[in-house]
Amino acid sequence: MSNILKGKVALVTGGSRGLGAATAEAFADHGADVAISYAASADKAQAVVERLKAKGVRAIAVQSDQADLSSAKPLIDRVMAEFGKLDVLVNNAGIAIQGQLVDDPELDGETYNRQWQVNVLGTIANTRAAAPKLTDGGRIIFVGSLLGSSIPFPGVADYAGTKWALAGYAKGIARDLGPRNITVNIVQPGIMPTDMAADVAGELPNRDAILDMHPIRRIATLEEVAATICFLAGPHAGYINGETINIAGGLGI
Repeated sequence: MSNILKGKVALVTGGSRGLGAATAEAFADHGADVAISYAASADKAQAVVERLKAKGVRAIAVQSDQADLSSAKPLIDRVMAEFGKLDVLVNNAGIAIQGQLVDDPELDGETYNRQWQVNVLGTIANTRAAAPKLTDGGRIIFVGSLLGSSIPFPGVADYAGTKWALAGYAKGIARDLGPRNITVNIVQPGIMPTDMAADVAGELPNRDAILDMHPIRRIATLEEVAATICFLAGPHAGYINGETINIAGGLGI
């Protein structure tokens, strides 16, 4: 597509499938070398790496379970050992546990607590490990969710809370890292065609009714979201900082 990211090294967490894989491929299309992390899907991760290498860039996959906070430093160390630098961190990895109301007497507290561990504490651990290593002028992009700022249906309080927490954290580190010309932004997609979305679809209210809430009545494509992430990582977004960009067809306006 172009070489606007040639010479850059990007790490995309949760890059073995869904939006993470699409984002990794978009970075490669723009010339960046790419590392992806994955929790368990080694075969899928290696398949993504092969597709990236076929585009003429360097690529690796690193097993790293974000639920284990001690995995963050080894992940960043591996990227630095392989590529010698890190220019872009895309905090994409996360899980979606939805469907139960907060007053449900059968609320699965342990599972919902794990969601906070993975989505928030795991992401923060990766960010803390990466921040001292990021090149000056680098980029951090958090993949949030429109549910972080707009709740069109019940049963998503904890998931929404994890994403809103990350949005606040991102704005804070945008202040911290601004003197190094490192920008930090949040991309908030709506519903996307991913395995994770399919897993929770059965727990949502009437899907057609949700689509009817969208001024543009469709879900986002992975390519649309990945392109926005690449833009924020590129040379034309150097003065966009601490911002939240919704990619949800107008849902929530």
